[in-house]
Amino acid sequence: MVLKELQNIFHIELDAIYGQHEVNSFFYLCTEHYLDIARIQLTLEPELAITKPETETFFKALEHLKQQKPIQYLLGGTEFFGLPFKVNKNVLIPRPETEELVDLIIRGHSQQNKVSKLKILDIGTGSGCISISLAKNLPNAEVYALDISKEALKVAKQNAELNNVDITFIEANILDENCHSALDAESTFNIIVSNPPYVRNLEKQEIQPNVLDNEPHLALFVEDDNPLIFYKAITEFAVKNLKPKGQLYFEINQYLGKETKQLLVDAEFEAIELLKDLNGNDRMLKGTKI
Repeated sequence: MVLKELQNIFHIELDAIYGQHEVNSFFYLCTEHYLDIARIQLTLEPELAITKPETETFFKALEHLKQQKPIQYLLGGTEFFGLPFKVNKNVLIPRPETEELVDLIIRGHSQQNKVSKLKILDIGTGSGCISISLAKNLPNAEVYALDISKEALKVAKQNAELNNVDITFIEANILDENCHSALDAESTFNIIVSNPPYVRNLEKQEIQPNVLDNEPHLALFVEDDNPLIFYKAITEFAVKNLKPKGQLYFEINQYLGKETKQLLVDAEFEAIELLKDLNGNDRMLKGTKI
């Protein structure tokens, strides 16, 4: 089959669900992944044809996309902060908003990283996108990454190997006091960062089906009556386990910016900043331990 014809079929079947621009993106991701054919090659060779088995692979992908399965899970990978990451149903697909958090940390600490060995802890690491990107861009840093999910940590370890960085992974639950004692053995940190679960159940109607039906709820949702449960536990941990002048960074629920900021105020952090993402939503919070 000629690839251009296959592309038209993708549009006929998927445009109503995703829109033309996103369907084009899906198709080119598939051609690169399954055929190792770049987008420019399709433009230069409009009559480029593929074999029957290759065509069948595309139709299988098409069926999954019609069921709103995430393209990243279908292809088994994605890109984050310019780096390759493996992903599967056990980890959240990394978001552009989280890239903004990583960029904030790197810009704030690249000079410090040159003169001293930073010690960083990423709580709720998932795919490892935050910890690995920090380790890659702050090469002198000693990086630790924690998650409650054994399956998520398997993926994170693969990603650390894929990106050639050395990270200490810890399987633990930050809500468990025993976890705190285990981490106490690692002494104190210059930076603690977390993108914990923060979507309230009442916000589920805002979540797209491809996320709601596929990505791990353990990493997404919190109860409506205690939505800041992870932020409280991590802030309390940070009070005890950050070095003086160490910094705490959060990705947050855009609807709970003031409430999350108040946790840091109550814990007597200084230089607290509530920052917006590129879409203008309250998304990042940082504070410095006195």
